[in-house]
Amino acid sequence: MKPILINGEWQIGDYVGSFHATNPTTTQAFTTEYPISGRGDLELALSAGVAASRELAQSSPEQRAKFLEGYADLIEAKRQELSAIAHSETGLPIEPRLNSVELPRTVNQLRQAAQAVRNHTWELATIDSKANIRSLYGSLAAPVAIFGPNNFPFAYNAIAGSDFASAIAAGNAVIAKGHPSHPATTELLAELAHQAVLAAGLPAASVQLLYGLPDELGLALVSHPLIGAIGFTGSRRAGLTLKAAADQAGKAIYLEMSSINPVVMLAGAVTERAEALAAEFAGSCTLGAGQFCTNPGLLILEHSAASADFIEATKAHFNQHPSLTLLNHGVLAGLEQGIEHLQDAGAQVLVGGHVLDDGYRYANSLLYVAGNSFLANPQALSHEVFGPVSLIVECADQAEVLRVLDCLEGNLTGSIYSSSNGADETFYQIVAERLRSKVGRLLNDKMPTGVAVSSAMNHGGPYPATGHAGWTAVGFPATIRRFAALHCYDNVRESRLPSILQNANPQAIWRLVDGQWSNAGID
Repeated sequence: MKPILINGEWQIGDYVGSFHATNPTTTQAFTTEYPISGRGDLELALSAGVAASRELAQSSPEQRAKFLEGYADLIEAKRQELSAIAHSETGLPIEPRLNSVELPRTVNQLRQAAQAVRNHTWELATIDSKANIRSLYGSLAAPVAIFGPNNFPFAYNAIAGSDFASAIAAGNAVIAKGHPSHPATTELLAELAHQAVLAAGLPAASVQLLYGLPDELGLALVSHPLIGAIGFTGSRRAGLTLKAAADQAGKAIYLEMSSINPVVMLAGAVTERAEALAAEFAGSCTLGAGQFCTNPGLLILEHSAASADFIEATKAHFNQHPSLTLLNHGVLAGLEQGIEHLQDAGAQVLVGGHVLDDGYRYANSLLYVAGNSFLANPQALSHEVFGPVSLIVECADQAEVLRVLDCLEGNLTGSIYSSSNGADETFYQIVAERLRSKVGRLLNDKMPTGVAVSSAMNHGGPYPATGHAGWTAVGFPATIRRFAALHCYDNVRESRLPSILQNANPQAIWRLVDGQWSNAGID
C-alpha cells in the first residue's frame, strides 16, 4: 500500500479501502495499490493543515514565492519522467500535449503566482486616509481542500494546478484530494512539492495529499468547521453534491463543472469560408479526444445557401481526424449514455456514435437537430457529453438563432463567427448581447479550446458552468482572491498595520490611496 503525505511526512494512513489505476490504452489495471483514507486521516490532515495555515499566514511573501518557483524548477527537472507516467495513466500523448504544452503551462502558472505574491497585486491594498480605514486581501489562515479532475494531470492537478498555486500564494495550506485516474503522477508531484516546501522553510504540512476518500468523507471534508475553502474541477453531479454540503456549512466552494461552449456561425461567415470553418470546428472538437472543459459541444448555425456545404465538410473532417484514447472507462460509459440521451431527445447522428474496439476509444461523433426541434426540448439537447462530440443546431432564421440562445444555461465560453466584410455586423451585435450574459469568455472568430494563462483571462462563467460567475480559475492575480479573506483595519495604529497599508511604505507596490492608484517607490 502506498503511503500518503500527511502532517509533514509520508506515512501509511488510516485507510478503509484501496484502488488501482488503469492504463486506458490497454484497459489493464496497474499493480500499484493506493489507499482510500478513513476518518483518522481526514481529521489529522485538517488539524495539521490548520497549524500550517496559521504559520503560512505569517510567512513572508518571499518565502511563498520561493516555494512556488522552487517547485516549478523541480517539475521542469522531472519533466520527462512526469510526462511518461502521465501518459501511461491517461493515454494523453507525451508530445506535444504533456511535455510541450501542459507541463510548461503548469510551471508558468506557479511562476505567475510567485510574481503576484512578490508584487502584492492580488491583495488590492486600499487606503482611505481621511477616515483612517484600510483594507487588503489576506490569508484565510485555514486549509484549502482541492479536488483535481481527470483530464489535466498537471495543469489542474490538486497538488500542482492553478487552484493549488492560488491557495498557497494566499497563505493557506492545501489538502489535495487526488484523482484516481492518475495517482502515480500525483504522487511524484507531491514528492516534489514536499521537497520545495522544506527548501523554502515553510511548515512541513503546507502540502498534504490524500489519494482517495469515501463519498461521505468527501462531504465531511468540504463541510468541516476547520476547512477554509474548497476548489473543485469535475462533473456537475459531483460538484453539486459537494456544493450542497459546503453551502449548508457556510464554506466557500469554487466549482468548475459543466459547459457546452456554444459556437454561433452567422450566415455571412459560412457563405464566405465554409470549408475553413468546418476544418477549424472539427479540429477543436476532436482535440485531445474532446476531453476539455472548453470543448465546443454545441454549434448554432444560421441557415444559408452554404449551410449544407458546411455540414458536409464538417462530417468529412470529423471522419478524417483520428479517434484518440479516452481517459478512463467512466468517460467511455458517459459518452455512450450521453449520445443515447441526445438521440432520445431528437438528435440525429451524422458521424460516429459507436464504441471502437481497442482501448477506451469512441468514434468522433457529430450530431444534428433542426432549430425548432431543439426549442421543443432544449434542456435535454443542451446536455454536455464529455468527449469528441458536438451537436449542430441549424436555425431557420435569425429569430430562431436568438430563441435558441435564450434557452442556454451558463457556459465557460461562447464564440461567434461572422463575415470579414461586415455583412453580419448588425446581427452580430444582437447575438453578442444575448450571448454575453450566458458566458464567462466571449470569443470572435476563434474556437474556445485553448485557455491562455493570462492576467486578463476569465476561466469561469455563470452557473452551471461554475458555482458563481464572479471568479476565474485561471489568471493571476485574480484567481488567488478566491482563497483569501478581505481584511479591514479601522483606526489601527500605523505601526500595527501590514506594511503595504502603512503611509510610509517603501516598497514598490501598487495601492489604491484615497481613490487614486499609487505606486510608491517606483520612479
